Amino acid sequence: MKPKSPTATAAWLAMAALLFHFHPPAPARAQEPKPNPPPIVAVKAARLFDGKADALVANGVVLVQGSKILAVGADLAIPAGAETIDLGDATLSPGFIDAHTHLTGESTDDWKQQFVDGFRREVSEKAIESTVHARKVLEAGFTTVRDVGSSDMLDVGLRNAIARGLVPGPRMLVSVHALGSRGGHADESGLRHDLIKELGPAEGIAHGPDGFREAVRFQVKYGADVIKFCASGGVLSLADEVDTPQLSPDEMRALVDEAHRLRKKVAAHCHGDHAAREAIEAGVDSIEHGSFLTEGTLALMKQRGTYLVPTLLAGDWIMGKIDKFPPEIAAKARAAMARRSEMFRDAVRVGVKIGFGTDSAVSPHGINAREFTLMTGLGMTPIAALRSATSVDADLLGIAARVGTLEPGKLADVIAMPGDPTVDIGATGRVSFVMKEGKVVKSPRRDTR
Repeated sequence: MKPKSPTATAAWLAMAALLFHFHPPAPARAQEPKPNPPPIVAVKAARLFDGKADALVANGVVLVQGSKILAVGADLAIPAGAETIDLGDATLSPGFIDAHTHLTGESTDDWKQQFVDGFRREVSEKAIESTVHARKVLEAGFTTVRDVGSSDMLDVGLRNAIARGLVPGPRMLVSVHALGSRGGHADESGLRHDLIKELGPAEGIAHGPDGFREAVRFQVKYGADVIKFCASGGVLSLADEVDTPQLSPDEMRALVDEAHRLRKKVAAHCHGDHAAREAIEAGVDSIEHGSFLTEGTLALMKQRGTYLVPTLLAGDWIMGKIDKFPPEIAAKARAAMARRSEMFRDAVRVGVKIGFGTDSAVSPHGINAREFTLMTGLGMTPIAALRSATSVDADLLGIAARVGTLEPGKLADVIAMPGDPTVDIGATGRVSFVMKEGKVVKSPRRDTR
């Protein structure tokens, strides 16, 4: 290639200088200052339950920074400048978890009036009501719930609104529609044939293994975190027997397989022993209620690692107003209650993993902690009952990496109750302080120093 002449070179240099004059290189961008870390908040009380220990520790302190727990311990040094919330003679605990709720509805003392009102309430009205229920449950100390059956996508909307910070409430894992057989506990039955439209897989009602696979996929499509199905009949339904199986073993296996393939856990509503055994063998993660479970089935649950969520409060609440129900429902409730207490004592003795769940909606929302009293009244130790609503439920729900214990790095869900709940389990129903993800929701006082 022929070299450029000196004149051409000079011309190019002059042009480059001119361009540089009008377009100087951009100055180096100054490094943006890093944001200040969130302030540290120290929550302290006379005692602390970490969610997994066999006993409380004295002089508990939880250090919180932002949404996470920074440190936990007894007589823990509080950093200079930290805000201190001193709750005095109280016990700190992880936020409680209720693994069996229905936050988008609530029963009343008049079954017939409630039945009529159900046809009159607009979906938007039910949605607003559900936010009231959610707040009550959160202020009662339950920072996480598993919601196991709703309608009209109300549970999905409520979960999402809480997660966005639009309304206060517990963290929710939802199931959308409960799955079940035609004419079973999850279906609308016992009514005149032309009053209610027939439901299909999108609404959870299916038949055959392929039908239940499709029903699972519909719920996941709509936003389900967990799959719930009705393996046996139920109490609060008009036309089915409480303890009879409602799905075939092949249907259960297909349903559970599809849910697990999609990484969703499966909760089986089940009162009957035969149906429970088939559900356990199909691989369900938990049996809900379990009124008629025999010792042999409980032993199988222990062997397989299947959880029991007994929902004792629901039965107690129904029995308190048993004469308000239609005769067919009342008869089923009495039969289930006649076996429930013995079943629970057997489950404790056998060593089944027992989670905490109330069936809140059958009972009023916000009184969920009464389940603790019922559990201890039937032979569970107070510390085991506390674990059931913290670390045990977190394992059951598959969220133990985030919640369920007071440990560094986990979400700062911290509650406090007066006194010592291992001496007075009723203290669980008098929660005075609630923090969810580092934000104080309820507090008797805030002492800053």
